[in-house]
Amino acid sequence: MRKLKLLTTTTAFAVIAALSGAAQAAECDNKTWNKVMNRGKIVVGVKADYKPWGYRSADGKLVGMEIDMAKDVAAKMGVDVEMVPVQSSNRMQFLEQGKIDLMIATMSDRADRRKIVGIVGPNYYTSGTNLLAPDALKLTKWEQLRGKPVCGKQGAFYNQNVEKRYGAKVVAFTGNAEAKQALRDKKCIGFVYDDSSIMADLASGNWKGFGMPMPTEDDNPWALAVPKAEQNCVFGRFMSGMQYNWHRDGTLVDLEKKWGIQSTAFLGKQNEKFSDWIK
Repeated sequence: MRKLKLLTTTTAFAVIAALSGAAQAAECDNKTWNKVMNRGKIVVGVKADYKPWGYRSADGKLVGMEIDMAKDVAAKMGVDVEMVPVQSSNRMQFLEQGKIDLMIATMSDRADRRKIVGIVGPNYYTSGTNLLAPDALKLTKWEQLRGKPVCGKQGAFYNQNVEKRYGAKVVAFTGNAEAKQALRDKKCIGFVYDDSSIMADLASGNWKGFGMPMPTEDDNPWALAVPKAEQNCVFGRFMSGMQYNWHRDGTLVDLEKKWGIQSTAFLGKQNEKFSDWIK
């Protein structure tokens, strides 16, 4: 009955994406897809400390742009959704271990990660490296970080970049909150992280006297991930279709506005690239 419901609730674009590639499908057992449909629930790994992508509201609920995306996936599949908070340091392991079915957790698309989890395109977002720092320091160039302590989050790729390129001394913390508190306590001269997250912090009004002074580096597409074995099977192709449709109909552009994220050229170009030529 659940499988019959699937065919009546899934949009046509996703069915086509899921059923394409018959050669690969012949080698698939579609374990994750069947598990999700049989239990009537998809378990999605999301961030809980990364505003505005995934964080807890005042009443403790998980909210954010990626939370909305996860809910849309569940709605298109016709199942319920369970959100599991993940960290940069454990999100791929959770997917490998079967603790989550799907990961939408601000993960950049890299070659080394493609060997571990099933990254399916088209990438849904992109961001870059920048620094949250006190205005009083008058930082303008990355080279000014040489030999200086910089706060970071454990597992984030930004850390290695600023260490290797500019000789910064990164002090890594378990979570964003701890790293940013260390910055307030003057244990470091800046917090290196994703530019879109820093912009959200500055827009919150809680960081008066701070800014994002550096030119953004490392434009990194973000990846939605499924179990490696499911990448070219029904589950992976369905998720690829979801991302394609989000770009085609402007869903991601709308979510960017909803969550107060500065509009990016990437989403505009993707929307133009994938949208129907007949309006």
